[in-house]
Amino acid sequence: MVMLVTGGARSGKSSFAEQLAARLGEDGVYLATSRVWDEEMAERVEMHRRSREQGDFKWETIEEPLELPRRLLELTSEAAKQIELGQKPPVVLVDCLTLWLTNLLLEVEEREQSESAVEQHPVPVIWMGEQIDAFIRAASEYPYPLILVTNEVGDGIVPAYPLGRRFRDEAGRLNQRIAAASEKVFLVTAGIPIELKALQFRWESL
Repeated sequence: MVMLVTGGARSGKSSFAEQLAARLGEDGVYLATSRVWDEEMAERVEMHRRSREQGDFKWETIEEPLELPRRLLELTSEAAKQIELGQKPPVVLVDCLTLWLTNLLLEVEEREQSESAVEQHPVPVIWMGEQIDAFIRAASEYPYPLILVTNEVGDGIVPAYPLGRRFRDEAGRLNQRIAAASEKVFLVTAGIPIELKALQFRWESL
C-alpha cells in the first residue's frame, strides 16, 4: 500500500509522513536517501535522527542514497518472513525521492563525463531509467504500508542551468508516475495536509 506525501521545502511534509507512519504501524524503517556533502548537511541529518530517536515511535534508520529498488525488495522479503512468524511488518518511510533522484543524476553526470573522454555512450542515462523503473515496480508491488516523501519542484522559476532543468523535468515525471501507483497522495502546505486523490477530477464526471 503506497502513500505519497508531497509539498514544498519546509512545508511540514516529513513531519506529517512520520505521524502517518506512527498511525499505521507499531514501528518503522526510515530509508534516508540524503548524502552528507558538508558540515551543515551533517548537522541537519543528525538533528533529524535525534528527533526520531526521542519520539515514542521506534525507527530503524537505513542510509540508502542510490539502491532504493534493491533495498525495497529486501524489505519486502523480510516483511513476508515476519508475517509467516505472526509478526506485524514495520511501516517503511522513504525520505525523500527527490534527493534520491539528485543522487542518480549526479551519478549519471559523473559517468557521462568519465566516458566522454572515450566516446559518447547512452549507458548512464539507460541505467538511471532502469533504476527508476525498478523502483516504481518495487513500490507498486509492496503489499505493506509504504510512505514516500517527495518535493514539488515545478512551481518555481525555470532553472538557469541545464542540470537544474533536467532535474526539474525528471522529478516531475517521477512524481506523476509514483502518484499514479499510490493509493493516497497527500499535498502538505504550511503544515496542512490535503488528500488529493479524494478530490481528484474524473473525466467521467463531465
